Amino acid sequence: MTLQQLEYVLALEKTRHFVRAAELCGVTQPTLSAMVQKLEEELDCKIFDRSRQPIEVTEIGTQIISQAQVIIYQANQLKESIKSTKEELTGTLHLAVIPTIAPYLLPRFIASFKKLYPELSLKISEMHTDTIIEKLRIAEIDMAILSTPLDDPKILEVPLYYEKFAAYISPTEPIYKRTELSATDMPLDKLWVLEEGHCLRNQVFNFCHEKPLQSSTYEAGSIDTLVKIVDLNGGYTVIPELHIELLSESQKLNLRSIVNPEATREISIVIRHDFVREGVINAVAECIKQIIPAHMLDTRLKKFAIRL
Repeated sequence: MTLQQLEYVLALEKTRHFVRAAELCGVTQPTLSAMVQKLEEELDCKIFDRSRQPIEVTEIGTQIISQAQVIIYQANQLKESIKSTKEELTGTLHLAVIPTIAPYLLPRFIASFKKLYPELSLKISEMHTDTIIEKLRIAEIDMAILSTPLDDPKILEVPLYYEKFAAYISPTEPIYKRTELSATDMPLDKLWVLEEGHCLRNQVFNFCHEKPLQSSTYEAGSIDTLVKIVDLNGGYTVIPELHIELLSESQKLNLRSIVNPEATREISIVIRHDFVREGVINAVAECIKQIIPAHMLDTRLKKFAIRL
């Protein structure tokens, strides 16, 4: 068994086609086919069902592929560890970001990262938290930026910044007259929230936990949509601090602070417990520090480099 054989298997699982997998790996189709077959003979099992078109992964093949992804990931980690001792930042970084962070972070982050680290190829995917955790476990992504804590012993969390929430209220609502709001002031039957799958939705209900979820609560796909819904339909929503700069001056008049309890979320870099690319994680953190206002940054991030 070789790493090359495992890479061929992963390419074949991705493309479900021998010719395309061979092109992806830069080899001929007969070479790839022979190497995959040799691995199957060594393991004494079929990884792929070739009688189907496109080819399908067998039940035991699914287990092999999951292990192969981790093995290739760890092999690449070894290479990156050697590079880091030479202070080289090259290769590829696959970063995932949750949707309620991406609009405020990614445009400036991508520009900064490409400028500071041109030799490091950046691949970014927008995903919900549950998907990120699963893809970290099977080593399909390198790291992610999301809301923590996750309470997963196999995932390391490095806090980056802390973001407050504010209530965005239609002038037609009685609570608009208040200068600040507590959880008990926020009627859930007038609350617009994100759809299922967004961690921000759960955080909203965490600080509204004293009241049951009403059947008349409405759901939307993005924070920008929530704001527009409030503008046209009344009610109110809850938005993260970084969204405030996207509001017009007239819209900012609709904001109210949330107190008792104060609504805040922790945003962190998360990585697998066996991640070794210390230089890369510090590169990401350095770009974040240039984007996020200083008062929001974790105090340790301001003073120290990240050590793994």
